Amino acid sequence: MTHRKHAAFAALLLVFASGVCAAPVAAPAEKQQILWERLRGAILDVEQRLDGVLGVAILDLTSGQELMLHADEVFPQASSIKIAVLAELYHQAEQAQHGASGKATLADRYVVHTADLVPDSDILGGLTPEVTQLTNRDLATMMVAVSDNSATNVLIDRVGMDNVAALLSSLGLKHTRLQRKMMDLKAAGEGRENLSTPREMMTLLERLYRGKVIAEPLLADFFTVLGTHKDSWLPRELPEGLKVANKPGALEGVRNDSGVVFLKNRPYVICVMTTYLASERAGEDAISAISAAAYSTFERLGNASEYGRVVSSGNSHH
Repeated sequence: MTHRKHAAFAALLLVFASGVCAAPVAAPAEKQQILWERLRGAILDVEQRLDGVLGVAILDLTSGQELMLHADEVFPQASSIKIAVLAELYHQAEQAQHGASGKATLADRYVVHTADLVPDSDILGGLTPEVTQLTNRDLATMMVAVSDNSATNVLIDRVGMDNVAALLSSLGLKHTRLQRKMMDLKAAGEGRENLSTPREMMTLLERLYRGKVIAEPLLADFFTVLGTHKDSWLPRELPEGLKVANKPGALEGVRNDSGVVFLKNRPYVICVMTTYLASERAGEDAISAISAAAYSTFERLGNASEYGRVVSSGNSHH
């Protein structure tokens, strides 16, 4: 081989070697970002099919990564606002434990009164007026599990609507508002609606999860109550036994569901809100579809190494 051919061959090897070195290698975070982009694509597909307005906020409680779609739009909350009422009840219970006077506690007694009953009160409406005694925690469980409106209104009176507003303001939530009791059609007709945005409801749930509103052991009990089994859309397509602490909301043309999914190794917050719905059933299905897509993403992130390898017992692949 001549000297000129040697030089050309060496140059070719150098070009080849530099090309190999320059080939992009997806970093672990970059590969995970591809999963997030696929999740965003799945959500956009749901939005494309939905005849209505959709807002989504998802937060990875491990990495802090967020996925937002119309997350700052203000949506009617319906019963999802009861998360804020529950938070203020536990906030006051904690204050009472620290010696503050005039605060509601979980053990405070309530006697059922006929005058307190409003429509959609499946449990309280069936109890014996002037006889049956309940605690505030009992009322909270009814409020969450069956969205009992009378139980909710009693709790709103007991914790104070102004105190709920003060708690929300202290967390910097400018658009999350409890402005009327349940089934107050006059207030609704006057435009006093219970409101939030996907981002703000996500923020409220994150602050709660991280102990910024209530400390242990009350925090664990808060999520026990919020996680009470209920008919809702976020958990509908998820595995049985997975803890989901959520509160759905339904009004004419509106379907919402917001909560924390306590997935092992990869918990997350998910808030899905819909309004201007042509079909309320389609809104419910959209929430379940987005929840299932999010679970698929987080389940893989939680069970895999940073490179995507899943190691299961009995896995014989090499």
